[in-house]
Amino acid sequence: MSLRPLLMLSLFSLLVACGSDAPKTQPQSQPQPPTPGPAPQQAQKKAKESADLGPLPAYQRELSGTLQGIPTGAEVELALLVIDEKDRPQQLLASSSLIGTNQILPFRLRFNPDSFPAGARVELRGRASQSGQLILHLPAQRIDQPTTQALGQLQFVKAP
Repeated sequence: MSLRPLLMLSLFSLLVACGSDAPKTQPQSQPQPPTPGPAPQQAQKKAKESADLGPLPAYQRELSGTLQGIPTGAEVELALLVIDEKDRPQQLLASSSLIGTNQILPFRLRFNPDSFPAGARVELRGRASQSGQLILHLPAQRIDQPTTQALGQLQFVKAP
């Protein structure tokens, strides 16, 4: 094979990549990033989105409960993970993000039970960060079966 067809193909690929639509620019009055003040509004919006998931489809299962000890404005991440024998995450089954309100925070985490590996260790893990710094974590909650479960009140603790 000669070098010329390869060169032409590379050039054509470069032109196609560069010829895509330019990102749309925003108008001059760009919205400002949220300040710590309206965090309860963000939390209410996230909680409403979580509540507005609609009815649980037949092909999904759900973990639900409440989170305690989350300060106002803290970003909370929950993840349903497959964990290996060395306590390392191997696969993400589901995740959710919330904003703390310094009150009890309800959560609903939906997942596909078909992706739940038989015989593997599956845990619900969580972390809370504020201004990009880890401040709290949720002690790992073992999930043994791929069924809809109410986990009750889960307490976050200070991160080491």
